[in-house]
Amino acid sequence: MATTFVDKAHITVRAGDGGTGAVSFHREKFVAAGGPDGGDGGRGGDVVLRSDIHMSTLMDFRYKRKYVARNGDGGSGKNCTGKSGDPLVIRVPNGTVVRDRATNLIICDMTGDGKTFVLARGGVGGHGNKHFATPTRQAPRFAKTGLPGEGRDVVLELKLLADVGLIGFPNVGKSTLLSVVSKAHPKIADYHFTTLYPNLGVIYVDEGASFVMADIPGLIEGASDGAGLGHDFLRHVDRCRLLVHVVDVSGSEGRDPITDFETINAELKSYNPELASRPQIVAANKADLLPDDSEVFANFKSYLNERGYEVFELSAAIHQGTRELVGAIAARIAALPPMTVFEADYIPPAPTLGTAAELTIEVLDDVWVIEGQWLQRLVANTNFTDNESRMFFNRSLENSGVFARLEEMGIAEGDTVSVYSLDFEWRK
Repeated sequence: MATTFVDKAHITVRAGDGGTGAVSFHREKFVAAGGPDGGDGGRGGDVVLRSDIHMSTLMDFRYKRKYVARNGDGGSGKNCTGKSGDPLVIRVPNGTVVRDRATNLIICDMTGDGKTFVLARGGVGGHGNKHFATPTRQAPRFAKTGLPGEGRDVVLELKLLADVGLIGFPNVGKSTLLSVVSKAHPKIADYHFTTLYPNLGVIYVDEGASFVMADIPGLIEGASDGAGLGHDFLRHVDRCRLLVHVVDVSGSEGRDPITDFETINAELKSYNPELASRPQIVAANKADLLPDDSEVFANFKSYLNERGYEVFELSAAIHQGTRELVGAIAARIAALPPMTVFEADYIPPAPTLGTAAELTIEVLDDVWVIEGQWLQRLVANTNFTDNESRMFFNRSLENSGVFARLEEMGIAEGDTVSVYSLDFEWRK
């Protein structure tokens, strides 16, 4: 039974939370007062995407929409760090573009077999009580919880990896042409929208020379606005280096071939202006249905030649002119640049800052422990190895009123301030 073709899916992913640090003290015979030996929590598991050339559809994501990685284990005594959560690897078809669901911006393009991308990072494990021992606080009885893992709502879009895209109205012979020049076996019949999803075929030209051709389901007027599932079809043209525009030159559907040609190009331009300027070869199909004295093909060819298009007369049903068309396609493909890989344009939003009143501040064994949801996000998004990033973190705390609140509560010079996995010494 044929696999259902699914080329778009919405999923939610969440990385694992960091494990909690342990509160533990060394216990050994003849050692009356062993020091703290609570280990750190393990790191939460990442959510990782991996492209797979053996997958051809996003069908798996139709039934499972939520993916959660494993949390890190808590720390334990004897300075033992908890086990980190295993990464959750999600396989996607080669050529899948990942977008942020809220903004529709591209996060990554999973093109290339075995390519990996960390979609959500696991939270850092919390510190055990061994980190909080000082000369004046030798038996700290507290530890830190781990940071939460990242979460994302994303859209997966499969854009076919084909060198050549067959475009045109429904029932103009695109599927027939693909079946003739390759070993693909698309469903073919004489009625509208026979092709409900793209078909791929490999065309072998000569020893070591081949290209991939995609039969894009027929477009109609208004496709760029979504008519006739237009957006679902048009996305598969995005990567094609060359377009073969198949036109029913016989007018068997009661349409004018020149009008058909201009209508489809107008839809391409409306969807993406760059597509309309992409190299095109025009295949005037069903020429065998024209009367011998007809001037329709001659007029059609003259019209397109004046506009710089190369036109081939053929009848895919009886294999007439297909060899010449394939040769011309191969020659054009050899001179064109490589297939498009989309650049990421998504920038993670800066953490939203709250106020000091939203935070919990408590004193545990002379350590000022500050916790709160917005502070978690600020810590997770700050690179403490970079001086400018540290200064931004410091200004954020000051502007939100945290420093003023600590002074009101009586913090003293040299006291330790603990912010999740970080410890600071208070200096005025």
